[in-house]
Amino acid sequence: MATAKKDPKKSPTGTKTGTSAAKAEGAAKKTSEPDDAAARVAVEGFADSIRLGTESSAMFAKAGGLAVVCLAVSAALGASEGDGFKRWSYGYIAAFGVALAITAGSLFWVCLQHLVNAKWSVVVRRIGELFAANMPLLAILALPVVVPVVLGNGVVYEWADKTKVASEEILKHKSGYLNPGFFLVRMLFYFGFWSILARYYLNSSRRQDETGGSEIAPTMTRVSGPAMIAFGLTITFCSIDLFMAVEPRWFSTMFGVYFFASCVLGVHVTLILTLMWLQRRGRLATTITTEHYHDLGKMLFAFVIFWAYIGFSQFMLIWYANLPEETAWFKQRFFGGWGAVSWTLVFGHFVIPFFGLLSRHIKRSKALLAFWCFWMLAMIYIDMYWLVLPAINVEPDVRAMDLLALLGLLSALVAGAAREAGKKNLIPTKDPRLEQSLAFENI
Repeated sequence: MATAKKDPKKSPTGTKTGTSAAKAEGAAKKTSEPDDAAARVAVEGFADSIRLGTESSAMFAKAGGLAVVCLAVSAALGASEGDGFKRWSYGYIAAFGVALAITAGSLFWVCLQHLVNAKWSVVVRRIGELFAANMPLLAILALPVVVPVVLGNGVVYEWADKTKVASEEILKHKSGYLNPGFFLVRMLFYFGFWSILARYYLNSSRRQDETGGSEIAPTMTRVSGPAMIAFGLTITFCSIDLFMAVEPRWFSTMFGVYFFASCVLGVHVTLILTLMWLQRRGRLATTITTEHYHDLGKMLFAFVIFWAYIGFSQFMLIWYANLPEETAWFKQRFFGGWGAVSWTLVFGHFVIPFFGLLSRHIKRSKALLAFWCFWMLAMIYIDMYWLVLPAINVEPDVRAMDLLALLGLLSALVAGAAREAGKKNLIPTKDPRLEQSLAFENI
């Protein structure tokens, strides 16, 4: 465990002299991590544990092992269905939607902080960078979705089957976009772009830890403008390709924004729960304050409302137009068991958390805020399930293999973030806005 401190007796170059140097050398011998220059925080009087240390390896092993076991058992259960993994694939796509929402949401959040030159979030940003860096891992986890399409297997995406396309005019009409070759190209572009952008932000931020270069933060801010535009386009088309294309006869111009709402909810849930876990283990104990949790809670509350606004807007426009090719999608979800799921989303994803997160007191209470984070994580999964599974099931049918796939994918994200954390800093130690972030207070 490394402790980062700012010694008031440092020379202007940042080198400790005299008694301070001797104390620093003695302290370094007592820790399991080297007290290198990158771990020193350039803020007067700062003292906190800012590295995960050996716990990162332990967490990587535990979470990685759990991910492998859960995904393997889930796949084995899917194989036992005897339907060529059809039912398993639908459940896997729903679970993958949650993993994508968290990872893409993390990338959006990091990009946003640079775009608006945010100061309050500097001490939180590195956690977002770590989860955004899971993009290459997520690309690998997308293979069970992508490979069948490329092979022309219409187990989920019927437009991947050339025979099916040739027999139905509407699928033939959309084949210029919905075809295996172009689908593969788009997936490679989405995950390739996101992986490069996520790695750029993480590497630049870490390079700033080492060099303290004053030009690094402004450069990341300049990149964030065009990056945000590209992100908005790619996440829109990716959500259409992965989720809306499960039912290719239906379409909605608001679907991308609807999925984006889940991305932003997912990242705030992840940030809050990760920071709480770190603080329980003595990391960032004084760096992250109630003020930071309060702001994260406000963002969570705001996007609960945003999700409801987009969801209602999408439904209202389709209901008002009353076109059979559009209304059939909602009709299937408003009757029987799926109708109950729809009302669960109305109340569980909006009404209840709206009042649950409304109070300032709740946003400043770790226990209550953690409860609502787990609640919203469950709602995000129910939402993904509601988007995908009605295409195959007349009634809701949650199975063990679905939940194991979800647990396996989430565990894989935790393992990836833990591996990336390694012996690196959990905050940007030389960001020029760090002192303002440490002193942040809500008005």
